[in-house]
Amino acid sequence: MANPIKKPTMTKDSLFPLLAAYVLAEGLGQASLRPLAKAAGTSDRMLLYHFGSKEALIDDLLGFIARTYASTLDAALAGERPVTRGQVVARILKHARSDAAQPFTSLWWEIVAGAARGEESYRAAAQAMMDVLLGWLEGQMPTADPDPEGGARYLLTLIEGTLMLAAIGHEDTAHEGLLASGLLPS
Repeated sequence: MANPIKKPTMTKDSLFPLLAAYVLAEGLGQASLRPLAKAAGTSDRMLLYHFGSKEALIDDLLGFIARTYASTLDAALAGERPVTRGQVVARILKHARSDAAQPFTSLWWEIVAGAARGEESYRAAAQAMMDVLLGWLEGQMPTADPDPEGGARYLLTLIEGTLMLAAIGHEDTAHEGLLASGLLPS
């Protein structure tokens, strides 16, 4: 009698990449339990078993996606540490405009829009994701930066504003603003 093939045990960690792929492709608007379960090859009951509630699943999943995005930034920006804040901004914006970053960017704007509508779960998700990315950005600041924490917050504001302006067709306005800030060479 042949041994039956054992199905691998599902864990949160094994579910995250499958769930993230679905949400990055379809957005949060399509993230109800059944489609998420189908994308992960499991049942909605098993998702609830692993995460406790849909809200906890989404919170944990968005944290995973934020960490994944930070990892893609690490890979894209690998090499010498930036010497200036301008180099930090230029590298991040170059990556943010890449095809690889587009699913993350689209999801981010969906979350921002939900937060702007006052949806508390989106607001909490945006705050948690921004905390992860802000911590990552602080680690990217130039070694000799006199205020890496404050500098990271300043750059985050410029980066987010630049990406938002680009998303609505005002990339030239954003570029001119960055030039005026002295961060980018003219």
